[in-house]
Amino acid sequence: MHSSPVKFLIVIDSGGSMVARLFDAKRLHVIDMDASTEDVVATTDGIVPAHSGAAPEWDQALAGHSAAERAAAQVYTLEV
Repeated sequence: MHSSPVKFLIVIDSGGSMVARLFDAKRLHVIDMDASTEDVVATTDGIVPAHSGAAPEWDQALAGHSAAERAAAQVYTLEV
């Protein structure tokens, strides 16, 4: 099965721990991982995040998170 490339990486609080949630260009969930891993740090290095997790386009993808978690989320747009 072929998956779409990751376009967005969102660092968000999930029940007290920070998680990196990865999504494709259609905002479909790809995978979650611990936000403190070297892979996440390396991937986001040099990219300025937006704090747009509370924006309407993320409603479905981040539905399990509180409004406060979404507002504080760091949304990274990756080069594909």
